[in-house]
Amino acid sequence: MPVYVVAQGRIEDREMLNQYIAKALPTIRSAGGRVLGFDESPEVVEGEVPYPRTVILEFESHDAFRAWYDSAGYQEILPLRLESMPGSLIVVNGLA
Repeated sequence: MPVYVVAQGRIEDREMLNQYIAKALPTIRSAGGRVLGFDESPEVVEGEVPYPRTVILEFESHDAFRAWYDSAGYQEILPLRLESMPGSLIVVNGLA
């Protein structure tokens, strides 16, 4: 069953975030993941969004997501995202 990863954040250091993106995209692709959506100013229809930058990723399974997220390659660059863009990261199960 696929899983969807929703990352939302507030950009505090654009240059560092760009470094993170350049390094993260190859790790996502090599783990079989793909970017489904990206928006820095999404339309908020209901409620409030404290972290406007939104990215949606898809992985073929929760195990594939964890293999990517827990990998040494991704953990090495994760501090770039955490320092440049505080926010949230959630994993949502897809439908079978």
